[in-house]
Amino acid sequence: MAKEMGSNISRAASLFEIEEYFNEDYFHFGDVVNPPEISGRQAGVIWNLLSLKQGSSVLELGCGYGRITNRLAEKGARVTGLDISPILLSKAEADAVERGVNVEYVLGDMRSLPWQDRFDAAFLWYTTFGYFDDEDNEKVLREAAFSLGKGGRLLIGHANRFAFLRYKSPIYVVQRNDDLRIDIMSNDVLNDRRNLERIIVRDGCVRRTHLSFRQYGFSEFVRMLRSAGFETVEAYGEEAEALTSDSSQLVVVARK
Repeated sequence: MAKEMGSNISRAASLFEIEEYFNEDYFHFGDVVNPPEISGRQAGVIWNLLSLKQGSSVLELGCGYGRITNRLAEKGARVTGLDISPILLSKAEADAVERGVNVEYVLGDMRSLPWQDRFDAAFLWYTTFGYFDDEDNEKVLREAAFSLGKGGRLLIGHANRFAFLRYKSPIYVVQRNDDLRIDIMSNDVLNDRRNLERIIVRDGCVRRTHLSFRQYGFSEFVRMLRSAGFETVEAYGEEAEALTSDSSQLVVVARK
């Protein structure tokens, strides 16, 4: 028999775990996991779903090393990226310089944003939402809403838990030259969280990190986003197609 559900706080990812996870090793394998052509296609999907145009002001929360942020800037958006990892932000800034685009990068916590009514759109991509307990996850949505002007749009790319449970192997191996990244996944069915143990074998060293994120369904997103101040909420698959149980991603688009 399953035990009574405990506090989500003890199972949520800590800031230390998040910072430790999103490190130089994460960047090292980035283009293997998400090759440039995939990143370009994803940037196009985000551009279209957020109804962006030349000069639109856009905020990416959890922007990482800027693989989407800088591509949106190349398309003509005025982009700001926020992340908690100084290592990845420095990579994003270097990439922006190389691409010749001007992006504002900010070191910060997505649960406490310094902007109000500033942006036309905001987004969290590639399972960037859900690290915290339910209370703090909902705080992220409220902070995002505060940062958006009237009519602003918020997009969230989130793992589709139905596809995860049906098709995903519990072990993923990524190789770059002689370096290995081994991800061991498990599901916490009592708390609707997915746990990831990452083993890095690189430069003769072995390093381990851990990350956990909450898995939400669309109906839960509707409740949370309407509570945060959004009026409409829509669901799509990763390529902006209709969402099905086989879709690898649940893409949520909400409008104030």
